[in-house]
Amino acid sequence: MGEQGADNRKNVKKAAETRSGSAKGRSTGGAGSGPARRAKPDGDEAVRAPKKKSGRPESHLAMVRRARRINRELAEVYPYAHPELDFRNPFELLVATVLSAQTTDLRVNQTTPALFAAYPTPDDMAAAVPEKLEELIRPTGFFRAKAKSLLGLSAALRDDFGGEVPGRLADLVKLPGVGRKTANVVLGNAFGVPGITVDTHFGRLVRRWKWTDQEDPEKVEAEVAAIFPKSEWTMLSHRVIFHGRRVCHARKPACGACPIAPLCPSYGEGETDPEKARKLLKYEMGGRPGQRLSPPADYPGSPAPPLGTD
Repeated sequence: MGEQGADNRKNVKKAAETRSGSAKGRSTGGAGSGPARRAKPDGDEAVRAPKKKSGRPESHLAMVRRARRINRELAEVYPYAHPELDFRNPFELLVATVLSAQTTDLRVNQTTPALFAAYPTPDDMAAAVPEKLEELIRPTGFFRAKAKSLLGLSAALRDDFGGEVPGRLADLVKLPGVGRKTANVVLGNAFGVPGITVDTHFGRLVRRWKWTDQEDPEKVEAEVAAIFPKSEWTMLSHRVIFHGRRVCHARKPACGACPIAPLCPSYGEGETDPEKARKLLKYEMGGRPGQRLSPPADYPGSPAPPLGTD
């Protein structure tokens, strides 16, 4: 990354210091004593491990309080959390989310500019030659099945919804290739309707945090939804997914660089040495580009490169 990577790390550090400074005076001590005493995202402070438990099981009320504290802490760490798919309208977000299955948001974002240039509306995509559509989305993998879904949902939007993406969960899940996860992404980010997005990152983290022990995404969604006010659902999803992609990885969580380590009952599953843990950080936390080619203005990292340049 060279000078660009160094600049990104400085930007993230500066933003973290600003958030930490504004939070001083709000901490009250104890485990996870607030953003002023948490490890900064750049890892300049040592992460404090959770206090040893008394041996008594955590009550439901205590879990709810801890979960809400984690959400508040994540809001301090990722005030810029956002959907990591590039889109300009509900149709583009719907298509991009369908394409994101079994691939990265980065690969989708690198693929969709040419796709939407060729098929900007549901009418255009419904009339696409399947082979040409398949070739355009080939980089996202499983392109034949995805092309079938895109053709089907585009035709349904044209025929049943006047060429517009519906703003109701019940209507969205009837579209080919659209399940609750995709529907909640579209509702929360294109229509402002609160929803919880249970992807692999979200499910992994909420189980590590003992918010639920469910594996089924719909059951995970229901149990986590009961913990938080509805108004928090969409941003909670972004924050948890951001943390899962950047710090709390599936195979090697960066426990030693985790800003919410004092609140995590699974601390120690990953690398606890601060220096080694910092090397595991990804995207802007590690001084590298994010997944969006067109990130929000407040994103502290750099844009991802176009297709063929990464």
